Amino acid sequence: MSQKAQNSPLMANRDDFINPNTSSPVTVSDADSFLLDSSQIGSASGSFQNEGFLSGADGAAAAADAEFGFSRPDFRQTPLVGTVDFYERHVFLCYKNPQVWPPRIEAAEFDRLPRLLAAALTARKNDVKKQTRLTICEGHDGTETSNGDVLIFPDMIRYRRLTHFDVDTFVEEVLVKDGEWSPGNPEALTGWYIFVCCHGSRDRRCGVCGPAIVSRLLEEIESNGLQGKVSVSPCSHIGGHKFAGNVIIFGRNTHKEVSGHWYGYVTPDDVPQLLEQHVAKGEIVDWLWRGQMGLSEDEQKASQQHRLSINGGTDMDRGTVNSNDVDIRTCGSQLEGTGCCQANGNISCCQTTQPSVDADNFNLNQENAEFTTEKKSSFKRQISRSSSGKGTRSRKVCSMPTWYESWEREDTYAVLAVVGAAISVAYAFNCYRQLK
Repeated sequence: MSQKAQNSPLMANRDDFINPNTSSPVTVSDADSFLLDSSQIGSASGSFQNEGFLSGADGAAAAADAEFGFSRPDFRQTPLVGTVDFYERHVFLCYKNPQVWPPRIEAAEFDRLPRLLAAALTARKNDVKKQTRLTICEGHDGTETSNGDVLIFPDMIRYRRLTHFDVDTFVEEVLVKDGEWSPGNPEALTGWYIFVCCHGSRDRRCGVCGPAIVSRLLEEIESNGLQGKVSVSPCSHIGGHKFAGNVIIFGRNTHKEVSGHWYGYVTPDDVPQLLEQHVAKGEIVDWLWRGQMGLSEDEQKASQQHRLSINGGTDMDRGTVNSNDVDIRTCGSQLEGTGCCQANGNISCCQTTQPSVDADNFNLNQENAEFTTEKKSSFKRQISRSSSGKGTRSRKVCSMPTWYESWEREDTYAVLAVVGAAISVAYAFNCYRQLK
């Protein structure tokens, strides 16, 4: 990562990024997130520049990373799967930016719109049929995510310019009655939406890790020509600070169903793998997977166990598992200098690098936003860069041999086996003739 990127406002805050693809009752975030009966509203209150965690001297930045970043002692020390509370719908309110988010934006006196929306959802929690989570994401007037815009997942729709005058009507018509808000025509969303928790005023771990991940995502999207196809936004607290960096990915799977997947302990070096495996190929990166919108904690664990058992294993050594039960395996990240396939916690790795994402593999402008995975030859550019954030430990992401390499090796083994068998038969027959 460049020095300029590290000193940007994006790098200065480390708390929350938001996901636009899950749905659940009303949930308001508290220390981790308020859970109001069947409703969940996630609060947004972080800022990239909050407390200037990353804007100080190099020594201060390194110290912050050692205590709160990817080098912190508790990083990747807790199992991830099954750590997402059940919910069915995720509502994102675009509002200002992490630099000005207070720790509890849903309760902030001067942030009227998020406060009133959270209060209205809480008041109507018994009437909302779907468990709904509310999160704040970054908003900038005059952009695709202007202040007051509302993104709803899995509906994949956007409402423009909600104001505090419209909150009660919006909640009634859209979230209670599951209808349309007449003042604003819903716009269909296409492509993929990625939210990263950067709520630094809420928790320093998110404030340190989140901005570095956002910067790497934006960098990869630009270098691979994915602008307009993959959207990235910082968001407020979503729960699970200890799993920072926290990432949520919303998009349609190969069955054209919208799903929202949560990832934890993500580092900037894991970004290419998430784009290639999850977004481009539809493969869940299981070793970073926390869970999924629409599944209970037990169902999340059972889902992962099912995928791993189908692929011939029950541990996490394989890295990623194809979400459509295809036996494609990819290694995860590894501390530089660790031997091939030596465990890093519960993760084992190899030494090769991972191919980047090719824009040709994306077909996001169509209504169904379905991705193709046929052009495997397009994944040629190798990623060998270390983490770009200061103080971040250098990691390597690797892929297992391709189908061609596997075929070539297996074919060689088969030929050797046939030749060996033929020699054995000839030798045995020769001995038999000599005995006669």
